[in-house]
Amino acid sequence: MNEFHAELVRERAGRARLILAGAFLLLVVSFFRVQVVEHERFKLRAESNRLRPVPMTAARGVIYDRNGQVIAETVPGYSVALLASREDSLRSVLTRFSRLVPLDSGDIGDVIARYREAKYQPAQVLGNASPREVSRLEEHRAELPGLVVQSEPRRVYPRGRAVAHLVGYVGEVSETDLENDRFPGAGLGVLVGRAGLEQTYDDSLRGVPGLRYIEVDARGRLVREEGAAPPLLPTPGVPIHTTIDLPLQLFIDSIWPAGVRGAIVAMTPTGEVRAFYSAPAYDPNEFIGGISSTAWRALNEDPALPLLNRAVQVRYPPASPFKLAMAAMALRRGLVDLRTRMPEPCRGSYQYGNRAFHCWKLTGHGSLDLEGAIAQSCDVYFYQLGLRLGLNAILQDGVLLGFKERSGIDIPNEVTPIFPSSTAYYDKVYGPRNWSSAVILNLAIGQGENTQTVINMVRFYAGLSAGGKAPTPYVVRPSGAPPHDLGLTTNQLESMRSALIAVLEKGGTAAASSSKDLVVAGKTGTAQNPHGKSHGWFIGFAPADKPEIVVGGVMEFAMHGTVVAPYVVRAIRRYLLGAADSGKTTIKLLIPDDAPSQAAEPAPDSTAPVPVAEPDSVR
Repeated sequence: MNEFHAELVRERAGRARLILAGAFLLLVVSFFRVQVVEHERFKLRAESNRLRPVPMTAARGVIYDRNGQVIAETVPGYSVALLASREDSLRSVLTRFSRLVPLDSGDIGDVIARYREAKYQPAQVLGNASPREVSRLEEHRAELPGLVVQSEPRRVYPRGRAVAHLVGYVGEVSETDLENDRFPGAGLGVLVGRAGLEQTYDDSLRGVPGLRYIEVDARGRLVREEGAAPPLLPTPGVPIHTTIDLPLQLFIDSIWPAGVRGAIVAMTPTGEVRAFYSAPAYDPNEFIGGISSTAWRALNEDPALPLLNRAVQVRYPPASPFKLAMAAMALRRGLVDLRTRMPEPCRGSYQYGNRAFHCWKLTGHGSLDLEGAIAQSCDVYFYQLGLRLGLNAILQDGVLLGFKERSGIDIPNEVTPIFPSSTAYYDKVYGPRNWSSAVILNLAIGQGENTQTVINMVRFYAGLSAGGKAPTPYVVRPSGAPPHDLGLTTNQLESMRSALIAVLEKGGTAAASSSKDLVVAGKTGTAQNPHGKSHGWFIGFAPADKPEIVVGGVMEFAMHGTVVAPYVVRAIRRYLLGAADSGKTTIKLLIPDDAPSQAAEPAPDSTAPVPVAEPDSVR
């Protein structure tokens, strides 16, 4: 039987039919699995190859002052990005792009870095493109393959520099932030708060980003931007309402002398911050859409350090305003009362060991009681008061009064004040036998190993102004922490207040008069600065008999506290009397200024990374 026999042919044909039927059945099963059973999975894979997700920025919540005026808001804007399949293609398009919209080498480097972080997403080129730039790019879209233009909300700060250190600014989240989970819920390309209230309340203000999709071909080239798939819309952030009095904040900015470094903080006796100002400042609007490398470098290289928040990030010697703390320590321990006099009258200096420690008034104040010593800011009196207290008592009470801890304000990056908690501090810094009790004389007049932030000193005076409870300052929400008890009885607090108010009859200075009087109780101070001119302090509250506002300020290199006092008093007057005040209201400064005196011993430089070094001495 040959191979073409009919029987063999039928047998081979039957096997062929079985094979074809099996193959067809296998194809049917495979098609059924792909088209029906695993339809969604393969559809998603196909869509993933065809569609690229583009994040949609959520509108950040508006920041209001206490009366509903806008401090920070969100407005429509544009961003421009480029989608590329390879880095060399992106560089080629960027070259053409820069002919239309100028880009420097730093800007191009930033775009390349973004591309490397997420190669399958459009790399942002312009974060805050103007309508004119968008129009020019759209006209040349054919020359710019992968061009993606998107309408996005943009953060705007209508008051600019006046609120810079209060509100902060926003910037794109970094890889380091994501690795450290610094901003939970944020992803690449999301804008987060980088300073001020924007940082503290970022989780509320940020909102939830959305997604839209663009269509690409098999090579990753852009096919179409709109209509590729339904978008996932973003959820806007939650607005926040602050305790800030924006007219007062703007008034302080308007009167602050140009080129002067320093800070002013205004708060109520209950801890509500009404103004929070630091100078020099920066324009937070420069950060919209990403600050340029040139502008960022200029801010960081500026010797005036405009990014530094001097209200919470710089420690200054508290100078003479600290004498009120010394008086409080002695009163709470029952060592003195308002009529107590020291053994040695002030003759311009005080002899301790083999060294004379001078008073700011070289001709001397004579014999004074505590009330008079506060009024005249007599160094010799406080030298003796410090010795009567003793070093251990000063250190213990200083800690209890809050001079070793941060105020707890809801502004980020507050530094911790420097105040020794025990004599072990001196042993560590100087060596066990290389210091003497003369350090007491430094501490007694607000110098030496004691440096405080502006906010912490204002907090202390807020405690003195009402009830003996130093509140935790806040701008948006109270921390819930109980107020810091200064440990003073009602009678002791009344004695402190009486000492301030009674200065009116003991040589207090007064400004021009009118029919309406406003009495401001306060304390000036002059802090020695070994690197230049002395710094000036003034902290005051008013009305003196029933305080409603406490304002403290520092001006670096101001020489004397009397330079600072008029600005603080004008801020107080503006808050209490409003814009209708003519400026002729009687303003009585209850304590005259003093000048810096020689320190007992030099204080060590601070090891904290702040630009103002701790001075050798201060008043």
